Formats: sequence, structure tokens, C-alpha cells
Amino acid sequence: MNDTAQGVRIDKWLWAARFYKTRSLAQTAVAGGKVRLNDDRVKVAKEVKVGDMLRIRITEYEWQVAVTALSEKRGSAEVARTLYKETDESIARRLVQIADRRAQAGVWGEREGKGRPTKRERREVERFRRGE
Repeated sequence: MNDTAQGVRIDKWLWAARFYKTRSLAQTAVAGGKVRLNDDRVKVAKEVKVGDMLRIRITEYEWQVAVTALSEKRGSAEVARTLYKETDESIARRLVQIADRRAQAGVWGEREGKGRPTKRERREVERFRRGE
């Protein structure tokens, strides 16, 4: 961890905190407005300081975190978790979203997102289409 007074580039911090797998993905997200620093849209080179609030949107999930430490280097997941503190409101909102997504998976069927149908399932579909 690097506790410098001047701060760390936001794309480097997002990568070090393991929100994105690559710095390139972090840069794209910041440029696309998916990351907000203190509720303001920022550029990739903006520096993050300890105490800043970040709002990070990845797919349909949104994290609201407070920066607790700075780092330009990507470390283990345990080290990455020490770089931020997620707000209680953010945790609750994401848990509700996850529960809703799981509930919808049951509505859409068990096969949703599991790849190609098996031979047995394909034969059942063909029988259904023929009207048997």
C-alpha cells in the first residue's frame, strides 16, 4: 500500500482494488461514466485520495465505497479489500439485486445460461414441436 499525500490515478486504484481485471477495462469504465468520484464524472487521470467516495457500476450492480488506502500495485484479494470500505446501504442494495436475479432465474427456467441443451432436452423440444 502506498499512502502518498498526492493520491493515485483512479484507473490504477480501481485495478489495484480488483474492481477491474485490467487497467484498460478500468480506463474504459471511467471514460464511459461508470465510475463517479464524489458524485462527479471524472477523467482517467484524476487522482483518488483517502476519504474520497466512489460510485462504481459494473453490469447491473453498483458499489458505493469510501477509499481507505492507496495503492498503485495490484496485490492479493485480502490486500485489495483493505483499500476500501463499502457502505452499508450499498451492501444491502446489492444483496437485494442478487436475490432478485436468483428469483428470476427460477421464472425463466433451469436451463437459463447453462449452455447447449443436452441430447435428451433437444429430443423433448423436437417432440413438443411435432405435437406428440
